[in-house]
Formats: sequence, structure tokens, C-alpha cells
Amino acid sequence: MPKADAIVPPAVIGFVGLGKMGLPMAQRLVAAGFAVHGFDPVADARAALAASGGVACATASEAAAGAAAVITMLPDGDIVRSVMLGGATPIVAAMEPGGILIEMSSSAPLATRSLGADLAAVGLGIVDAPVSGGVKKAVAGTLSIMVGGAADAIARVPAILAAMGAAVFETGGLGSAHAMKALNNYVSAAGLIAACEAVRIGADFGLDPAVMTDILNVSTGRNNTTENKLKAFILNEAYDSGFGLALMTKDIGIAADLATALDRPAPFSRTVAEFARRALDDLGPTADHTEVDRYLGRLKT
Repeated sequence: MPKADAIVPPAVIGFVGLGKMGLPMAQRLVAAGFAVHGFDPVADARAALAASGGVACATASEAAAGAAAVITMLPDGDIVRSVMLGGATPIVAAMEPGGILIEMSSSAPLATRSLGADLAAVGLGIVDAPVSGGVKKAVAGTLSIMVGGAADAIARVPAILAAMGAAVFETGGLGSAHAMKALNNYVSAAGLIAACEAVRIGADFGLDPAVMTDILNVSTGRNNTTENKLKAFILNEAYDSGFGLALMTKDIGIAADLATALDRPAPFSRTVAEFARRALDDLGPTADHTEVDRYLGRLKT
């Protein structure tokens, strides 16, 4: 594939997936001067993008037509592959040769490498660029973004990523950013489960959960949950962090599966993954719409 210039405003960016994270990310691109053509199956999400100055499209392929880059922000890599390559109107058929996919979903790294090979065969580039920081940072444009891929592909997208994030970390070859994202979410989930269990044990013993949180935050037990979640979402029983339990389960599973694929013993990752799967079974059909803190905050240990 010939080298191409960096993509800068007012280039057209296709954005597929305008959910809790995707919509504010697309809106940050609009604010940065890009022409954002977005698609989501939810009409209200498309309308919100249009109200922000973007272009609402009826299909993913329509959003990709004429775009210098296409961003996917979807639930998992299987869905990304489906919209890129499957169906009657796959995205690849709408993209111009030399176009680039910026895959910002939380996807399995080995599957991302496979997708990259398929895209290269039809003259398209790809970087994986998952994010960390949650909805608030997506709205503020201060996400942390990990990016993996070939050097010439990464060199095309700094202006796009800078519009959505405050920190961008190059992680290596294609799939490396998705690996880093899954491993980060595994570590975060392990800390979340441990913090919730500790608070419930302490409360049963008679400790004040708020005082426990203050002590944890100046002690060696401090983690992202103790600092940012216990008081904000759990102890006050708001349970509205916005991170779905099904998504957490998927991300932990990706990390555990990667360990297996690499023949790397990682028994605790399997323990955490099994806990998350049992939680999904416990909640049943509501799991996709249940925040992690809503379930874990009510743990009985």
C-alpha cells in the first residue's frame, strides 16, 4: 500500500457505533473540525450526532463512503468483522483504496490481526486504538488511547486521536493495543471485585464503609475503584457508572483467552473471568444493561 498523508481536518471521518462512548467521541471530532459521518442503529443517537454538527447516515456503508478513515466503536470484534466484511453492503465495499480503519472497540487482539490481514488484501490499512477513561472523559475529550499497528498507518491518525484523547500511547504492532486494553480491564476488574468484597466484609463486622474507603485511599489497598467508584457510585447506591457487566465479562475473557493462546499460566485471570460469568448467569437477561457497580455493590460475602 502506498504511503499516504496524515489525516487532518476537515477530512471526512466515518464513525460506526454511537453508543455511550462513541457518540461523545464523534462529537469531539466534530468540534475539532472533522466532517463526521456517523451511523448507529439507534435513531436517537444519529439525531444527537446531527444536532452536534455531524451527518447522520442510514447505514454503516453510507457513513464510510468517501471517508479518509472509518472508526468503529462497537461491542466486540465479531461485530466489527461483520460490519466490515459481511452482509450485502460491507464497509470495505464503500471505502476508497488506501483508506484506514481505526478500530476503537474492545476486541480480541488475535482476531484484530486476522482482520488486518483481510483488509490489507483489499488495499486498506488498520490500527487498533481502544480507549480508557469512561463516558466523562469521552465527553471531555480526555481519554487515554492505546494505538497499535504499522508505523506508517499510525502516522496517519494523530490528529484524529488527539481530538478524542489527552494521552496517546503507541503499544507496538497490530493487536497490541487491544491486548493492552483487555489486560488493563482485567486488572481494573480484579481491583473492583476485591474492593467491593472488602467493604462488605468490613460493614458486616461494623466498620463504616466511608471510613474504610478513606483508609484504603491512603494505604496499600488503594486502586481505581477505591479512589473513583466506591463513594461516587456504590456507597451512595447510585449504581450509575455506566459500565455494563456484560462488557466487563467480555474484556476479562479476552485477557484470559490471550494468556491461554500464549501458553502463559494465569490462573487468577481465570478466577476473575469465572466470577464475572457467574454474575452474568445470576442476573440473566438484564445483564447487558446492568452497571458493574450495581451488581458488585450489593455483593454478599
